[in-house]
Amino acid sequence: MHELIVAPFLNEFLVVRPGNSAGLKIPQHRYLEVQQATQQDEQVPKWLTGPALKQWGLDLAGRNASSALLVRSPSPYGYARASYEINKGCDYDCPHCYLGQKKFEGLSWESKARLLDIMHAAGVVWLQITGGEPLIDRHFAAVYSRAHDLGMMVAISSNGSQLHKPLILDTLTKRPPYRITLSVYGGTAETYDGFTRNRGAFDRFTRGLAAAREAALPVRLNLIVSADNAHELDAMKALAGRYGFPHQTYTNMSPTIDGSGEPLPTQAADYLKQRKPFTGCNAGHTFFHSDPFGHASICKVGRDPYIDLMAEGVEGLRRLGGIADSLMLRTGGCSGCQLSGTCWTCRPLAKLYQEAKAPLNAYCQHAERR
Repeated sequence: MHELIVAPFLNEFLVVRPGNSAGLKIPQHRYLEVQQATQQDEQVPKWLTGPALKQWGLDLAGRNASSALLVRSPSPYGYARASYEINKGCDYDCPHCYLGQKKFEGLSWESKARLLDIMHAAGVVWLQITGGEPLIDRHFAAVYSRAHDLGMMVAISSNGSQLHKPLILDTLTKRPPYRITLSVYGGTAETYDGFTRNRGAFDRFTRGLAAAREAALPVRLNLIVSADNAHELDAMKALAGRYGFPHQTYTNMSPTIDGSGEPLPTQAADYLKQRKPFTGCNAGHTFFHSDPFGHASICKVGRDPYIDLMAEGVEGLRRLGGIADSLMLRTGGCSGCQLSGTCWTCRPLAKLYQEAKAPLNAYCQHAERR
């Protein structure tokens, strides 16, 4: 199993290590040297052994390059990152969820494997596996392992309810993830179980935290603050502190992906944060999202139109940049706005707010001026 991944990344070349956030940038000629060393069954180049020892404590001196390094080939498609919604099913029923109706459905294992191969061909180095709740998918361990073995740095977004299970822990310790991001919905069992509408959820969650700490997995916590649990924000921060995991706080809820406003009333008004102006993003150009059926869209918000990767293969992604540009055009209530240069909401998200008939000031800081 490889120790390091050497990969083209946009206009650069990187050396990264699974399970570690540190990386190295290398010039193209060094990338070509490593590529040649793996192809010709040579040792790891000496110029890499020193930095590997310093950066990761990894002794590669005398190691065969083909066994220690996984060298990714350049891709003509230019997609460096992707997210994969392995299913929309979830063992929780949280009121703030942006997915709306959460059906457990998706591709067969054979099609999931093909989708990962398409992502690999597209150049994806960083892959986020999400859901729904990804760890409850019966193919999660196989999907995760295949993505890792293809040379992707895999991040997981989860509620952590299954993290304590032996199969999950064994999979993640043998092939370390780049990051595991867990959502926190309360600081006590009463609030957490009530928010998730799942009795015993807090106990399973904290068992997962303990297991992740013992396994030294790279966990980060997202503290989800709503009207139902805002009174336990300090308790959630204390929980993160007890387990020694870094955390960040989320307060602003979004409409569902089908334009329903049901999550919006769950917001804790006193905790809402002012967004920064939206200055553009790489969605659809160097990043894409896949839903459970292999439908590629520019992101998790702008899902329509999409490209059916199962029908079109990786070549279909050549059209995604044009779709991204069309989705960023001002339409609906934003047509002709002269203040769009400082708008804090991207067009696909603003469209969902408009479909949800949300108040203008929920997504436009210029509401009063207009």
